[in-house]
Amino acid sequence: MDEYLIVDGYNIIHAWPELEQLSGSSLEHARTRLVDILVNYAALTGEHVVVVFDAHQVKHSGDRSETVDGVQVIYTPEGETADAVIEKLVGELSRRGTVYVATYDWAEQRMILGRGAYRITPRELWKKVQRTQEEGKKHYDSGRPADAYLENRLVDEIRLIFERWRRKKD
Repeated sequence: MDEYLIVDGYNIIHAWPELEQLSGSSLEHARTRLVDILVNYAALTGEHVVVVFDAHQVKHSGDRSETVDGVQVIYTPEGETADAVIEKLVGELSRRGTVYVATYDWAEQRMILGRGAYRITPRELWKKVQRTQEEGKKHYDSGRPADAYLENRLVDEIRLIFERWRRKKD
């Protein structure tokens, strides 16, 4: 079964210190940074990630959705909250797999639990992202490809025997 992570974008931005600081100078920059973090996370875990940004107070905002390197980014239309969009998504996606929702909104948490999804607090998501990044670094920093060659793993005495055989003329 597939795993889905739905992220309440502004909840996470205001809960993570790095993003909160960025949002003070540029909310657009904070949104972009969050999406970048989640793109890397999704690539390493294979989870389907959806980020929902609440635009219900923005005049004349239409329903906008885009996919950024595999992460679906949704901006809610005017008059519709991120909570309402997340509720719909949980209903749709819970039939296809396991759904996790990252938010600190208590009312939202109760709703998603009632619909069969699991909640993740912003702190838990941050720890999960950090752990995934560390595991990814270990995988990619595991050494040079030549370290895996058989000749580099042989005991010196055996390697010398093989070398004599190789140099021996028929």
